[in-house]
Amino acid sequence: MSGETGLTIWGRRNSFNVQKVMWLVGELDIPHTHIDAGGDAGGLDTPDFRAMNPHGKVPVIRDVDGTVVWESHTILRYLAAVYGKGAFLRETPAARAQDECWMDWSATAFQPAFLSGLFWGYYRTPEERRDWTAIRAKQEACAQYVRLLDAELAGRPFLSGAILGLADIPAGACLYRYFGMGLEHPEVPNVQAWFARLQERLAYRAHVMLPFDNLYGRLAF
Repeated sequence: MSGETGLTIWGRRNSFNVQKVMWLVGELDIPHTHIDAGGDAGGLDTPDFRAMNPHGKVPVIRDVDGTVVWESHTILRYLAAVYGKGAFLRETPAARAQDECWMDWSATAFQPAFLSGLFWGYYRTPEERRDWTAIRAKQEACAQYVRLLDAELAGRPFLSGAILGLADIPAGACLYRYFGMGLEHPEVPNVQAWFARLQERLAYRAHVMLPFDNLYGRLAF
């Protein structure tokens, strides 16, 4: 794995967790090399890759000084600390904690209900194998979560406050698939306005708003 310069990112572009990292890299305009890995590209079981991440999963980054980081939200925090002072690295521990509350909520509540539950159970599963009882339960869980987000966003344009921050990335990255996979969802005008603001951002369009129809009915990565 020699020859890369600057920040190097391993992962397939249609991976939700990779998209979160690429979105922040784009927002911060960090010079980087992207190496397709995982899924059809493979490469996760090689000795070199396992030396970086023993779990054999993407995303993984290696910084110019050789620092290796895995787990998407840890990568987001690292990139904010190294490259994002200001908007993405809030000035006080209290302010940073507010962003991280939403990051952890996304990881433990919204993302499992949506990505591992609804998106996988409905969109990724072949029609004849769908469990509609489970799908409806996850659909209602997601509806409750987006209603919660809608209430939070009533008083501010972004989850992080007046400007985009780390709080927005994990939950905001879900929206493109949530609104685009063809299932009914509640009327959440504040969330939809937030989504519209995210779509105005070049990095969001470049790294999150990617076609995902090739995943329809496909259980394998």
